[in-house]
Amino acid sequence: LLALLLFGLFLGFVHLGVFGHVFTKKELKEFKNETASLVVSDQGKLIGKFFADNRTNVDFEQLPEDLINALVATEDARYFEHEGVDSRSLLRVLVKSIILQQKSAGGGSTITQQLAKNMFGRKRYGFMSMPVNKSKEIILAYRLEEIYSKEDILTLYLNTVPFGENVLGIQAAAHRFFNKGVEQLKIEESAVLIGLLKANTYYNPRLYPNHALSRRNVVLEQMERYGYLTSEKSDRLQGLPLKLDYANLESEGPANYYLVQIRKEASEILKAFNRRS
Repeated sequence: LLALLLFGLFLGFVHLGVFGHVFTKKELKEFKNETASLVVSDQGKLIGKFFADNRTNVDFEQLPEDLINALVATEDARYFEHEGVDSRSLLRVLVKSIILQQKSAGGGSTITQQLAKNMFGRKRYGFMSMPVNKSKEIILAYRLEEIYSKEDILTLYLNTVPFGENVLGIQAAAHRFFNKGVEQLKIEESAVLIGLLKANTYYNPRLYPNHALSRRNVVLEQMERYGYLTSEKSDRLQGLPLKLDYANLESEGPANYYLVQIRKEASEILKAFNRRS
């Protein structure tokens, strides 16, 4: 009880800005992330990108149901029940991660809390880094749930989450590892990408296919556990081999020589536009 009271007091200090600015609802509404400029052929095929962040945003309607189910089952099973923070997980974080400083105890963050971290990152506060950052993410999670729908939060999360290899967001990840748009992902492919979220290097399907296959099957088991897959379908999907169609347009694009000319001409057009404006 004393620990809960102390944590509540500490959370109040964070809320008041004692440890730096906490983004307001207005600032959260105005959030924008950088996206790549796409180069598309006259047949509609993606042939290259220009970007600071390799990200292509998608709408909720483009996200396959199985992808959403895999994410919720694996990362936040009570996602549709809580209001940004899972009280059970929060208690575990309070005792193990914050009070006892056990880094291996598990984060216990909801999808909404993870979104807050993806949007703004974490700052260093010395030995107070963990409790301050976790507290800020709790406050931001409640605010995000007040201004965005559950569907909007899932979309924002999947558009901001890193998949390794300088790939940000689910659309860029689908193109990188399976050479297709997110709406075309199969169940087992969705499970591979959701599995990457746990550790995007260790479970990289190109670098460590055995790790990725094992993690994919854990995701499928979670989907079965929470009723998104029957046991028969889960068993069948777990028996499938890992198949990638790896496509790194930055290094192995079909027309990289052409992209150099496009970049040059686009830069000239933008310069001329800026001079006129």
